[in-house]
Amino acid sequence: MDKYQQIKRIFEAHQDPCQAVRMAHYMRDQFIFYGIPSQSRKVLTRPLIKEEKQQGMIDWAFLDQCYQDEHREFQYLVCDYLEALKKSLCYEDLSHIRTYLVTRSWWDTTDALDLVVGSLGLRDKRVNDLMLAWSTDENIWLRRVAIDHQLLRKEKTDTELLEKILVNQWGSQEFFINKAVGWILRDYSKTDPDWVRAFISRHETKMHPLSIREGSKYL
Repeated sequence: MDKYQQIKRIFEAHQDPCQAVRMAHYMRDQFIFYGIPSQSRKVLTRPLIKEEKQQGMIDWAFLDQCYQDEHREFQYLVCDYLEALKKSLCYEDLSHIRTYLVTRSWWDTTDALDLVVGSLGLRDKRVNDLMLAWSTDENIWLRRVAIDHQLLRKEKTDTELLEKILVNQWGSQEFFINKAVGWILRDYSKTDPDWVRAFISRHETKMHPLSIREGSKYL
């Protein structure tokens, strides 16, 4: 039995139909769930991910199988897997991740993968140009990753790149974009509040009120 079938049997054995309905409703009924909470899912898949991490090679065929499954827990497994093996990623792997970002897209998987992309960006500066390109893509989820891939970088934040990416969002009325702009500014304000304050002052007339409100929260 291959890895995908093994995990599918495990998920099926631990499914909770009542919880599945609640989880689906929380995601606006866009996805089907087994009803396995996040922490329980991670416990169930930990042996697999531990073994994969020891091997140090990403099994993209397996991940593709998982991502094509209609149950949302399989997309979450892909995100957990890539987070655990992010040090094994190379620039060329971003084509796989891009496919996941534009497939079965929503904020949950997008926000789980943005730091995976960001981690690679600290090791390979080619990611900077790609994020700048994604920041103008018509797909809002690629733009959201571009905006927030530097979350939690603190003093390692590339503020020049960040400003270019954020300026590309001016005029957007998309909630998930304007929220993301606010989040990255709010996060970086913990490290350099003066930079964020000056940024908002420079761009206030073009920024969406939601972005200003979120970005100013800790100022």
